[in-house]
Amino acid sequence: MAREFQRGHKAKIGDLTAGTDLYVGVQIAGPGLTFDISCFGLDADERLSDDRYFIFFNQPTSPEESIQLLGAQAGDSESFRVTLDKIPPHIQKLSFTAALDGDGQVSQIGPGYLRIVAGGEEVARYSFTGSEFSTERAVMLGDFYLKDVWRFAAVGQGFDGGLEALLKNFGGEVAEEAEAQPEPPATAQGVPGFAPPSGPAAPAPSFGVPAAAPAPQPAPEFGPPQGAPQEAPPAAPQPPQPTAPQVHNAPTLAAPMAPPAGPVPPPGVPGQQQPPYGQPAPGQDPYGPPQPAPGGYPGQQAPQAPPYGQPAPPPGGYGAPQGQPAPYGQPGQQPPGAPYGGGQTPAVPQGGGPGLGVVLDKYKESPTGQRWTPQNSRLIRVDLGIDGQPVLARQGSMVLYQGKVDFGYKGAGFRGRIVGNATGQEMQLMRCSGQGQVFFAENSAHVHPIELQGDAICVSAEAVLAFDESLQHEVRRIEGHGIPGGALFTMQFQGTGTVVVKTQGTPVVLPVTPTTFADANAIVAWSAASQVIISSQVSLRRHAYPGHSGETVNLQFRGAPGNFIVVQPYEV
Repeated sequence: MAREFQRGHKAKIGDLTAGTDLYVGVQIAGPGLTFDISCFGLDADERLSDDRYFIFFNQPTSPEESIQLLGAQAGDSESFRVTLDKIPPHIQKLSFTAALDGDGQVSQIGPGYLRIVAGGEEVARYSFTGSEFSTERAVMLGDFYLKDVWRFAAVGQGFDGGLEALLKNFGGEVAEEAEAQPEPPATAQGVPGFAPPSGPAAPAPSFGVPAAAPAPQPAPEFGPPQGAPQEAPPAAPQPPQPTAPQVHNAPTLAAPMAPPAGPVPPPGVPGQQQPPYGQPAPGQDPYGPPQPAPGGYPGQQAPQAPPYGQPAPPPGGYGAPQGQPAPYGQPGQQPPGAPYGGGQTPAVPQGGGPGLGVVLDKYKESPTGQRWTPQNSRLIRVDLGIDGQPVLARQGSMVLYQGKVDFGYKGAGFRGRIVGNATGQEMQLMRCSGQGQVFFAENSAHVHPIELQGDAICVSAEAVLAFDESLQHEVRRIEGHGIPGGALFTMQFQGTGTVVVKTQGTPVVLPVTPTTFADANAIVAWSAASQVIISSQVSLRRHAYPGHSGETVNLQFRGAPGNFIVVQPYEV
């Protein structure tokens, strides 16, 4: 029986099936909508560092054929074959996406799904509907990601742009298309550019409960459960794509409007006709040297305007008749009380720098679709709508939120306050719930999300920024007789969820060995399975002499391989 996933749910693929030759089917459709369904093979930085692992209609297979595009079959709009044990080591994540080709929004789709089939049996299914999205034009459906072992995550995150924007988001480059040649007039039998390829009409996708399949035939190991083997129809020639540019994907450039080069004649004065462009003004010798404009030549600073109400000097200072309009950019003579006008608009400075959208593009929000998403090294976002679980965060750490989010005081209770005050591990928390995204930061400290999957970690209360409410947390005592400053206790978090730790500067993570010691004021966190004892280098002989090194008390860590400690380059 297939395991049903909700948005944000994750699981090890080994818990779903023991096979590594998998079939991934996607069903997504809507009235009048066409989708490009693709798979992005990403590296450890979630970037498309190798364009050969962008699997789409124009590149249906990866170099070693570990990822293959199979086409529409067995009721799926698109399908893939993924052989996990063939994927090269530098590919750490497979992101399956669907982008609209043409007009429309993802909110217009009907019920759809992404399913995983192994050995002819469906083992996992993530279902979604258009009501989960709004104005997005693409959706990131699900991920296969490598974290010790291959895992699956149901993402269901909308994306504003189309396929080209998705490609740029993952670090890929869009190849420049050759200039379209003029096409001959279409005949009556021609297929319009927006129509699907010719061939037998495919049945409309069913958004209800699928009908019972006929008696199953032997299916390929990676293929979906299906009836009689179907042969894919030969690919029809692709109709020519429209040459109109995608306006919604064009970057917005903000640049000042530049006036035309050279002096521009202003609107004419009533009763006086302006000469045609390039012709000499009345009274000017057509074969003589041109009369210099006020200010000498284009680009020279114009003279200052006379005081209000006084007559302006003749333009150019050569006795030009009064009443002649002043050249572009120079105020002319105006009668007292007349409003400023006459088209005398100051020249706008010209700039050749990048547009506003280009400059700010690198600061855009990261649309990864995970519950916790680092925006940069000092800012993190949580999506409260992924699984509906509230978040507990340090009071005052919210810097921005979107959607309908409620913030409430989270008290520790009478016993919790007493324990917190006595141990120095009291946390002033707020509870964030609702539907939306919340951004957390504090004093520009570095933030690090740590995902727990049933294990535990010890963190100093001072280093906790936020965590999932589903995590259990309690005060834990460190073995020893005392530490300067009263740091005898720490907080222990356990369960399934994420705790966000903040540090001053970039921390270092070290494995625990029998000779691992750390300053009690610089330690941030450590694995809960580690044994921690207080170590002192103070001796009677050293007390006999004045002064000491300042490193007399620290923490010693012991534990089995796999335990770790986190230390920051700062002492609290």
